[in-house]
Amino acid sequence: MIITTTEVIEGREYKILDIVSGSAVESVHIGKDILSGLKNIIGGELDSYTEMLESTRVKALERMKEEAFKLGADAIVNVRFSTSQITQSASEIMVYRTAVKFI
Repeated sequence: MIITTTEVIEGREYKILDIVSGSAVESVHIGKDILSGLKNIIGGELDSYTEMLESTRVKALERMKEEAFKLGADAIVNVRFSTSQITQSASEIMVYRTAVKFI
């Protein structure tokens, strides 16, 4: 399946099927949260949060792809990600856009 942030796929014609989305919410372990809080004081990358967000993004993207497959889509165009903080140590990543079928 083609997934792109562009509005069109060059050289391909397609019909729009529907909007598809995927979302996931994850949090870090309390111990990692405390260690990240300490690292926040001295500076540097918060590795546990980076890993959490990467994992969450992958899950959300897979869920969107599953929704598109159920529709018989060949591609998803104009893909967008959004994130929101659910609690101090938990975030949601949502990915969404338009599933299309090549003609």
